[in-house]
Amino acid sequence: MLKNNFELDAHPGRPRILFVGAAESSHTHAWIDLLEGSGLNARLFALPHTTPPDSWPVRTYVTAYGHKGALDPARRAGLYPEGAAARFAVRNLRRVFRREGSPEASAARWLSEVVRRWRPDVIHTLGLNTASYFYADVRKRFGLEGRGLWVVQARGGPDLALHRLVPEHAGRIREVLGTCDQFVADNERNYELALECGLRRESLSPLGVVPGTGGIDVDALAGAWAAPPSGRTVLLWPKAYECPQSKALPVFEALKLLGEERLAPFEVHMLAMTAETRMWFETLPEWLRRQCRTYERVPRGLALELMTRARVMLAPSLSDGVPNSLYEAMAAGAFPVLSPLETITPVVREGENVLFARNLFPEEVAGALARALGDDALVDAAAERNLALVRRIADRAQVRARVLDFYEGLAARGAERREGAAGVLETSGG
Repeated sequence: MLKNNFELDAHPGRPRILFVGAAESSHTHAWIDLLEGSGLNARLFALPHTTPPDSWPVRTYVTAYGHKGALDPARRAGLYPEGAAARFAVRNLRRVFRREGSPEASAARWLSEVVRRWRPDVIHTLGLNTASYFYADVRKRFGLEGRGLWVVQARGGPDLALHRLVPEHAGRIREVLGTCDQFVADNERNYELALECGLRRESLSPLGVVPGTGGIDVDALAGAWAAPPSGRTVLLWPKAYECPQSKALPVFEALKLLGEERLAPFEVHMLAMTAETRMWFETLPEWLRRQCRTYERVPRGLALELMTRARVMLAPSLSDGVPNSLYEAMAAGAFPVLSPLETITPVVREGENVLFARNLFPEEVAGALARALGDDALVDAAAERNLALVRRIADRAQVRARVLDFYEGLAARGAERREGAAGVLETSGG
């Protein structure tokens, strides 16, 4: 039987990279898009219950059931039937999952089959929780240890820094870091913690500190502004939600402390607002609500456009890596106000690149905002310094070149390992 277009590699004979991660995540898309036009064969195995947007061109193994609409056979392979068959399957889950017991177990078996059939040179799991945990289980259960070099990429925030302290995560983290071939992180602290949690020193990625999205298009953002940022009238808060990494209520308090007179010239744009923060937003004074523009999830293009209009980018947090919003703000000329986390303080300096304020202290946030909104010389001088800095550390074109070399080197190393194993079998009479 002829294979469909999905099964035929776009670049026959070239290295194969299989990613495992959340298929709806813009971070997933941004990293994998680094390989576009590289001649490397890239596919994504979507974690259970996640689906990429139809417009995203990378070939994806879709594990979600009941997918709306037909899957493009050239870009998507589905674990479950579509259309009427899919609706029947959802109504009869016990029958569909009788062999494995759950959707996750069915996805795990399919991943093992994909690895055996497609034979990727590199398997890259995006995040410790849940992608690396998921693949670690599949790898052990189905005996995939010798199939492809395993790259683990940790996210900033709780992925390693906090979860390593939680008993139910600590063992999983040690298992993953003790068996993977390479570990990638977006901050130096995560590399230190990984070594403490059992990572072998030879598994430290030669990429070093690298943005989790693969960097940003500095020229595109820098080209969108020419006038000094001190003339802008937008205060941008890109993460107006409650989560373990950051808290919204202290920011609301800080805005109240800042006062109507100081905020009057500015519009406060709050992105990614959730039902919980929306509820508390409605309790704010009428004068403050009048100054605000609120959004739920927004297209990335709109978020970046707002960044180029912002005088200040506000992002206090409790746990983070080096946030992508910091890189974007530096390229867009927006002055960052964020928290002095151990992952961030080695990268930027207070009073030169940013102002610091701890997330749980409204007075600190209000004080930093007052200075950032009132000191024209500070924000204009920082914009020039930050643009030079972000070009050095997060320019996407430079990151892409390093990442492609990284995968080419891993593929060559994997080929050498396979040849060595074959030689051992031959000389031993295997």
